[in-house]
Amino acid sequence: MKKPSKKGNNNIIVNKKATHDYFISTRYEAGLVLEGWEVKSLRAGRIQLKESYVFVKAGEVWLFGAHISPLLSASSHIHPDPTRTRKLLLHPKEISQLIGAVERKGFTLVPLSMYWKHKRVKIEIGLGKGKKLYDKRATEKERDWNREKHRVLKNR
Repeated sequence: MKKPSKKGNNNIIVNKKATHDYFISTRYEAGLVLEGWEVKSLRAGRIQLKESYVFVKAGEVWLFGAHISPLLSASSHIHPDPTRTRKLLLHPKEISQLIGAVERKGFTLVPLSMYWKHKRVKIEIGLGKGKKLYDKRATEKERDWNREKHRVLKNR
């Protein structure tokens, strides 16, 4: 007999600022190399992705600037570093695509969200170009118009 699947929200965190500041063209799913205390902190939701970014160095992909706050109940013999650089796990073909886009085409790698998948932590990174101020205003205007349109249709 199959176990009933747990349905729910598997998101740990979503970086809303990334979609506000960048046009995201391609999304990649990557694994994340973590320590034990970091996984426990992620289960408690103690992470911040706002000012983090992803870079490629020596054929490897790294997450820089993500802040994982250690729990107070962390072991005494471990000295946690909340902002350490963490390695991302991608296929070699995906890494070569990212290198080409970042170095030749001027794209930026941005972490979009972090979530659980089959008891493992996955991070979604996006390949994006930066938005100008007028692009951000246009996006806000369009979002407000869609919201108003739905209100009018709902009241009819």
